[in-house]
Amino acid sequence: MPLSEERIRSLPDDDELAERVDAFVARFGRLQDTVGDKLLPAFLRAMAETPATMLENLDRAEKLGLIRSADDWLTLRKLRNRMIHEYVADPAELTAALAAAHQHIDMLGEALSNIRARLAGRIPDEPE
Repeated sequence: MPLSEERIRSLPDDDELAERVDAFVARFGRLQDTVGDKLLPAFLRAMAETPATMLENLDRAEKLGLIRSADDWLTLRKLRNRMIHEYVADPAELTAALAAAHQHIDMLGEALSNIRARLAGRIPDEPE
């Protein structure tokens, strides 16, 4: 169900909605952090490359076709920060940030799928 600014203003009085928003923000941030800060450097090491700064890793990931755009990834990182920091201060900003994040969930999943596909065959499956 799309979130409206009015619904976001009701967060202090709507425990269920507040819990859902908290869960979304936490999971969105955790997924982005895990893929960008942990999985991507591990992928680069597995490919015998040396991870560098996050920006350099993102640029490399873009060149390898793992992510659509390093700039878009950084935009999502800023979006995550907006969702966290604007949580109570500005319902309109939080509403916009949540809507934008929801529209870009596929970008995170695509990056994860791309990394997994690239690793397929390079790292043996665990024995049963």
